[in-house]
Amino acid sequence: MKVISTIRTPLLALGAFALAVSSTATVPALAQSTAAPAPITPFGLPADVKVFDDGNPNERSATAVVNGYVITGTDIEQRVKLITNASQTNVSEEELQRLRAQVLRNLIDETLKIQAAEAQEIGVQKAQIDQTYNQLAAQNFGQNTEAMDTYLESIGSSANALKRQIEGELAWENLIRRNISPFVNVSAEEVTGVLERLEASRGTEEYRLGEIYMSATAENREAVLQNMNRIVEQLQQGGSFVAYARQFSEASTAIQGGDTDFLRLGTLPGPMAEAVQTMQPGQLVGPLAIPGGFTIIYLIDKRQVLMADPRDAVLSLKQISIELPDGVSDADATAAIERFGNYVQTLSGCADAENAMSAIGASVVANPEIQVRQLPEQLQSILLNMQIGQTTPPFGTAEDGVRVLMLCGRDDPEDAGAPTFQSVMNSIEDERINKRAQRYLRDLRNDAYIEYN
Repeated sequence: MKVISTIRTPLLALGAFALAVSSTATVPALAQSTAAPAPITPFGLPADVKVFDDGNPNERSATAVVNGYVITGTDIEQRVKLITNASQTNVSEEELQRLRAQVLRNLIDETLKIQAAEAQEIGVQKAQIDQTYNQLAAQNFGQNTEAMDTYLESIGSSANALKRQIEGELAWENLIRRNISPFVNVSAEEVTGVLERLEASRGTEEYRLGEIYMSATAENREAVLQNMNRIVEQLQQGGSFVAYARQFSEASTAIQGGDTDFLRLGTLPGPMAEAVQTMQPGQLVGPLAIPGGFTIIYLIDKRQVLMADPRDAVLSLKQISIELPDGVSDADATAAIERFGNYVQTLSGCADAENAMSAIGASVVANPEIQVRQLPEQLQSILLNMQIGQTTPPFGTAEDGVRVLMLCGRDDPEDAGAPTFQSVMNSIEDERINKRAQRYLRDLRNDAYIEYN
């Protein structure tokens, strides 16, 4: 177990001793002493040092000690920076204080996971941490780990802060793999029953959610609810749901940024099932009281069970657009858009679209293969109800130009088949592993020696 020592370095210890003995009025006389020894001043430093800054940016003051491991204020601040930067919103000082408190709790849990893995000799190797870190750098900085190091430092965090989080996640995976997963069993009869119920529910809707779950007891229920309300406020102001889920959620989906994949209503607690039925993709709801605590849910997507999703249709489109003059008045813009819309209606189909280039100076761009779900939601329902050769209503702005989309072809998706036996078994196993993992973490907390400073 790694322990951050709080003992001074020899240089600082000698300096402190020199300052202490320099004032003979406050030092008691030593027995059989003849004369006070000369102060020890390494590097010829004066005994009375004047410091020009009230604070030390490198100071590492402990805020908690978990089974001997010191969690410092620096650790907390660097992790907070990861969250606030991902949110890209202004965070009030009150919100920062709440974030620091929550991050400290997360760091304590993270430390317990790492310590438990090391105690069972399944700790995470440095090579594994570096590999995951390099993968993140490849995704965001094109294989350039130095660029990611520099970026993290620029936002007030560090590579070590992110690597510590990676180590905690990998350690938890190791613990679950050894202590929980082997003892979760799912029978063939259970899987068969789920498949039969799926077939019976063909055509009903299922939902892909983002979730942020926090457990609550009778004693801390109000405090947890206040925390969840503040998280909702930050998310509504543009905060990153994925970032908040990774840092705060206690569900096993936290490592995936809260993504639950598709779930049926019957698998959701009552308050969640009731809420999602009225939600649209992109909508946020919560906090909702559910058994064991509270949850915030974000509807990523929804579809019908065992049915093809119309938004998986592949379209062939042509975009016809015009530019409006700079500084055009509202009246002139409205008239130009009306003329554009009227002209588009005269086109006899996709083969005729290029004529718009010479007739009205329009730009025409073809895209022969684009999924409906890749388009803005406002256009999806319009395009799904169009026939070949028809165009959408004009859309855009005076600054960015006005355009229409013409439908030139459409390949509808095939009906979705039932999930495989193995995928259903995996889903049931994951749910049971999640519940046992939460109990296991509570046991680690109960057995820990934690001191707060």
